[in-house]
Amino acid sequence: MDDRLSKRNFEALSGYIYDYSGIKMPVTKITMLEGRLRRRLRATGIHTLDAYCDFLFKNNGLASESTYLIDAVTTNKTDFFREPKHFEYMERTALPEMIAAGHQRLRIWSSACSTGAEPYTLAMVLQEFANSKRDIDYRILATDLSTDVLEVARRGIYPRDMILPSVARDLQQKYVMVPRSRERTDLRISPKLRAKVGFARMNLMDDSYPVGDLMHMIFCRNVLIYFDKQTQAKVLTRLCECLLPGGYLFVGHSESVTGITLPVKQVANTVFRKI
Repeated sequence: MDDRLSKRNFEALSGYIYDYSGIKMPVTKITMLEGRLRRRLRATGIHTLDAYCDFLFKNNGLASESTYLIDAVTTNKTDFFREPKHFEYMERTALPEMIAAGHQRLRIWSSACSTGAEPYTLAMVLQEFANSKRDIDYRILATDLSTDVLEVARRGIYPRDMILPSVARDLQQKYVMVPRSRERTDLRISPKLRAKVGFARMNLMDDSYPVGDLMHMIFCRNVLIYFDKQTQAKVLTRLCECLLPGGYLFVGHSESVTGITLPVKQVANTVFRKI
């Protein structure tokens, strides 16, 4: 039997996903949504997609299933040193300016960290900078909506083909661990870097972001593209509230803040500094 979502249930699901996560789920994505939800059928033992929707919306299943549902539908593409111009700007301009302004204890937030490539890339850049400026320290907060990707990120273990092409050889030698067993094909981020990153689940749709002290830099890259303009404005406004005056906001190269009033000025391509 070809199990498909009814129009009513697709609309209920897409509405819930949007309200919960801000992710738009147009009808063109119905086949993708069906494919991802079939994994939850296997996990829950429910036999059809419409029965799964009845479980969610009629039998209070969302109380226990919402996190797994959102994990199933979120997209988590990531790479080390993705969009490298950002890290070059950070190393050559943003960090020296922060130090010149007297900031020695830096707080950086990777607000959509996925499986961890972005925060560990940040840690490599920051550690290299700290090695040459021994009086500075840093901490990285890495958050995501998906509990699945956060678990991967905490372990810091990745396939070789994810690290080797993207991370410079000298950085690999310093910050990447090779397993003793030749049968293993994975690599692990060093304990020194892992200790600098704290992971937590956070939903950018929340009314406020409990991140503690203001951040010196915030990375929110390649997640805004999943939001409509109204949601983008709300998220960016809240992010700016968490940013220190003079701090930096990085968004993805395919993203824009045009038409959104924010207390920032553009200082490089998709890089903004809080006024």
